[in-house]
Amino acid sequence: MRRLHFALDLKNDPALIAEYESWHRPARIWPEILDSLCAAGVADLEIFRCGDRLTMVMEVPDEFSAADQAALGTASRRVRDWEELMWRFQRPLSFAAVGEKWVPMKKVFSLKETLLGREGDK
Repeated sequence: MRRLHFALDLKNDPALIAEYESWHRPARIWPEILDSLCAAGVADLEIFRCGDRLTMVMEVPDEFSAADQAALGTASRRVRDWEELMWRFQRPLSFAAVGEKWVPMKKVFSLKETLLGREGDK
């Protein structure tokens, strides 16, 4: 398993942010969204917010590809409806490609990897 990290912004409106968060309460997530994530092999998915910036962490199988990631948003009509609903609250990062929502993040540091590297230097 590996973890993937993505970023996306919300529209900077406290009412919209509150509504976005309310849609992500366990009782409000559409079952089809959960089903599509599980069917794609997503073992865990977390979304964090700081101000209007979101980060998403996905735990996926090693063989999970960019095509698998792209397919998540189009898995069914109901998933596409969810994505359309969420887009009411979201806005692309300034450097996102046209039509790109969740932008992959680049890892710049890992304590675990650094410490393992130091162990190998001994």
